[in-house]
Amino acid sequence: MYNLFVDIKIRQVQKTDLNGCYYVEGSCYTNEGASKERIAKRIEIYPEGFLVAELDGKIIGIINGTATNAEDITNEELKDMVDFDKKGKNIVIFSVAVLPAYQGKGIAKLLLNKFIDNLRKLQKEKIILICKENYLSLYEKFGFKLIGESKSNHGGFRWFEMILYLNKTSARI
Repeated sequence: MYNLFVDIKIRQVQKTDLNGCYYVEGSCYTNEGASKERIAKRIEIYPEGFLVAELDGKIIGIINGTATNAEDITNEELKDMVDFDKKGKNIVIFSVAVLPAYQGKGIAKLLLNKFIDNLRKLQKEKIILICKENYLSLYEKFGFKLIGESKSNHGGFRWFEMILYLNKTSARI
């Protein structure tokens, strides 16, 4: 039996993690998930915006995004790192994914807490994301505020935009 909060390592992605990251993404998302090529591009261009949760050398969770000055996150090209600016004030989260066997055990919490801490150290201003309605309460626990329904219809789903201002204290769970 694992003590997940002790045995799990949250770390920055490495190029050699591509297959594991793609497996996690594919296990959690259907047609709205990122392709292997998109994940590889995110790892290559902005590893600072990509964390993995690792247990016994196996990637079991990921969180990734991009830095940009864009305010509108509904542009699908963002997912291909268009408008990427390493010094950009905003971070757009693309994926928070945990293998189904490990869901509900606090791994997303570990990933989000570390991600938010890292972005504060990088002096980013805010994190913006879109999520499905059933995840609104999860992100609210971290201090994200609902902006409203998104214009995006990515994957044919209904999405909601949320924002977290990093220069304000956010909730920790």
